[in-house]
Amino acid sequence: MSGSALRRGLVGALVIVAACGRARAPSGDVQLTMWAFGREGEVVQELMRDFEAAHPGIRVKVQQIPWMAAHEKLLTSYVGEMLPDIAQLGNTWIAEFETLDALAPLDSLIAGSRSLSRAAFFPGIWATNVVAGRTLGVPWYVDTRLLFYRRDLFERAGILAPPSTWDEWLVAMRRVKQLTGTPYGIFLPLSEWNPLVIFAMQAGSPLLTPGGLRGAFTDAPFRDAFAFYARIFDEGLAPRAGQQQLANVHQEFARGTFAMYITGPWQLGEFATRMPPALRGAWATAPMPGPRGDSSGISMAGGSSLVMFRGSRHPAEAWALIEWLSQPSTQLEFYRISGNLPPTYAAWQDPLLANNAHAAAFRTQLDRLRPLPAVPEWEQVATKVIEYQERVVRGVLTIDQAVVAMNRDVDRLLEKRRWIAERGQGADPR
Repeated sequence: MSGSALRRGLVGALVIVAACGRARAPSGDVQLTMWAFGREGEVVQELMRDFEAAHPGIRVKVQQIPWMAAHEKLLTSYVGEMLPDIAQLGNTWIAEFETLDALAPLDSLIAGSRSLSRAAFFPGIWATNVVAGRTLGVPWYVDTRLLFYRRDLFERAGILAPPSTWDEWLVAMRRVKQLTGTPYGIFLPLSEWNPLVIFAMQAGSPLLTPGGLRGAFTDAPFRDAFAFYARIFDEGLAPRAGQQQLANVHQEFARGTFAMYITGPWQLGEFATRMPPALRGAWATAPMPGPRGDSSGISMAGGSSLVMFRGSRHPAEAWALIEWLSQPSTQLEFYRISGNLPPTYAAWQDPLLANNAHAAAFRTQLDRLRPLPAVPEWEQVATKVIEYQERVVRGVLTIDQAVVAMNRDVDRLLEKRRWIAERGQGADPR
């Protein structure tokens, strides 16, 4: 389906948001409009004074949008042809907006840039911006997941170093539980798809078949990962609970309800301020363990990217803003004010990050990132992972039953994708 056809279809289903019109520039100036979401939308405005000072004649109006409203706002504005010049886009959304043909390809701009190059970025996060061979965004910050753990409980259990393999990980969970009185070794919220998906990627699962046409959940790597995930609950090493069942994750971590937690970089600031003073030095971070050791301890390449929309009336100025926001010095300033981790090698060489003990594990993890499947239906697929992992953990389904059902449900979600592929290539490849 073409972007224009899809636009016509969406017109009848969505309400056009008219309040987001492009701002008018003062006489003689080009005025760009940038959308940013949540806290990023608040803090990025602080950077614009420096950009405008360095680029006379360009003014930037930043519109902050709540994360919960961002996706719908983008879609309705696409339908109404009211998108801004540039925006922050969650990198799992890029494939969706590529399908809509809403994003400007950036390859020629990158090739001609004097200040921005692909080689400056960690490959795993850069890959999330490439769809069908075209680069459609530039990584803005990285949101990957790794292990936060109670170092004091590890020491009491006689564990001298964070685990690097799945077997070592299980041993650590058991020892912490048995020797310290901690009820659980780890917290894996049933309402989050990330841990199981990360385990599956570590085991070698592609999650979907080539081209994102069908589920690959009945294949051996995903089943192996699912068995490891379920075993943690079967042995009583993790509570059968979601985020909603724990009133305050930080408080329970401090109480010692669990000793480990897989989460992301935004928690660095949260743990630093929310842990009681007596425990400020009792927690640490570690790269993800993997089934076969360090090299297999990969994690997902989440985060947000900067994209330019095809409808921008000022593409040259919009690209100048993306280049400027991507410079290591700007990224470091963005890290200072937001806590979001930069995606370039150069920014991580600065003492601000290089000397940060809690951030060091993230630097290691950045070399072990893998992109999620670049399909518009990913969020729906992830919802199916949540649904079936909980059924297995609660004993409603076996793993064999769950993976068959996951493939069935996900194949239905991808039905339109296969229909397009069959007509474009003549046959379903599986």
